[in-house]
Amino acid sequence: MLAKSFIILGIVFIVIGIFLYFGDKLPFNIGHLPGDISIKKENFSFYFPITSSIILSIILSVLFYFFMKFK
Repeated sequence: MLAKSFIILGIVFIVIGIFLYFGDKLPFNIGHLPGDISIKKENFSFYFPITSSIILSIILSVLFYFFMKFK
């Protein structure tokens, strides 16, 4: 069981690495989606990726659901 978990974790890391490597060429840019809050002033900058956080949360919830279901 531990070996299977490591294989799945390795595949997840490979997929994340591919997304990070080709991230600028994707039609959507995680972290700069509509709904992400960005405030820039003279000496202040604030950025809160709320839409990106929600999408990431949904994706991780689905992955963990399937991982626990087929365990």
